[in-house]
Amino acid sequence: MTSAAYDMRRAWRNIWVLVAAQGVLGAQMSMIFITGGLAGQMLAPNPCIATLPISAVILGSALSARPLSGLMARRGRRAGFTLACLIAAAGAGLAAAGLYAGSFWLFTAGTGLTGVYMAAQGFYRFAATDAAPPDLQPRAIGWVLGGGLVAALLGPMLVRATTEATAVPFMATFAAIAALNLAGPLLFALLDSPAPSLAARTGAPQGRSLGELLRTPEITVAMICGTVSYALMNLVMTSTPLAVVGCGFSAGDAANIVSAHVVAMFLPSFFTGWLINRFGASRIVAAGLVILALSSAAAMSGVELGQFYLALVLLGLGWNFGFIGATAMLTAAHSPAERARVQGINDAVVFGGVFVASLASGGLMNCSGGSAQAGWEAVNLAMLPLLILAGGALIWLTMRPKDALEPR
Repeated sequence: MTSAAYDMRRAWRNIWVLVAAQGVLGAQMSMIFITGGLAGQMLAPNPCIATLPISAVILGSALSARPLSGLMARRGRRAGFTLACLIAAAGAGLAAAGLYAGSFWLFTAGTGLTGVYMAAQGFYRFAATDAAPPDLQPRAIGWVLGGGLVAALLGPMLVRATTEATAVPFMATFAAIAALNLAGPLLFALLDSPAPSLAARTGAPQGRSLGELLRTPEITVAMICGTVSYALMNLVMTSTPLAVVGCGFSAGDAANIVSAHVVAMFLPSFFTGWLINRFGASRIVAAGLVILALSSAAAMSGVELGQFYLALVLLGLGWNFGFIGATAMLTAAHSPAERARVQGINDAVVFGGVFVASLASGGLMNCSGGSAQAGWEAVNLAMLPLLILAGGALIWLTMRPKDALEPR
């Protein structure tokens, strides 16, 4: 077997391991987003903080992204992913204990620890490119995120099976999340990522400084677009179960709508990489931002069940194009030696933005006029300023003179 053939085989092996992780372990994310707000509403001393447990997940992810990236740079992807699963398993167990004890704050602390898994999952898309040649990288990102299609089906199915499985609602759901995480180390034993370099293991400086990286227009705009795409998706999805139930539909309807949304998030991933290679990452990001704006318009058009489905499907598709496109832009804008710092700061910024969005989601939903419909409209109206920010940044990058672009 030639060296090139071996490298390609190795790249695809890692892609399939990460697809499986995204599909099976990633089911916990939809489980948390479906039940976290409803469980929070059941336990919260004030309805305005009902979605705080979900915000805690995002905060845990934002705080752990950079340390986790540094650990993987020194010890490898397998070590980072395994540690994240073990911490998240402990967090899910703590959340289940909080539900049993009727403690909102214990439950919130537990969901916060599960955010470490969310940070690790965010690095799957980067890990898929570690051993992949440049022309395979956009497809590798898309295929790994496409594994979320399995999570879209598995997560809501597990929610329906576990919500009322114990006397305390949702407690069995978080026990199932703990079990999923404990399966993670077995799966990651199959991962064959490149070993960290000697410089990375010793912490020696590599490539441009952090300040120079953040002044690179392609990196900055990719971070803005990725953050806006993910934050707006989270802003709306966090409120969806509360809005659906608040408008007279069942928790089962909410689970089905979130399931359709997650399918729309991940199903296009199998061809998004091809679209990026064909049309360019910036155009795919622009299409994603337009679709997110259409999602906002659909949500504000009414609160019938069909309108919820349409808005959430468009939300998922817009996230897919915006986030995968931004990831491809980012991957092409730095050298391998700069990978850990760029990926760490990017995901810290992304999940920091998502954390703010999730906090805003609960406040807008529960404290905007007293009705679920008013809260839902406020959530979706809040998308517009951030869409303008990301769209403006993308237009600025596109219109810059070619000789003004930073060398890569």
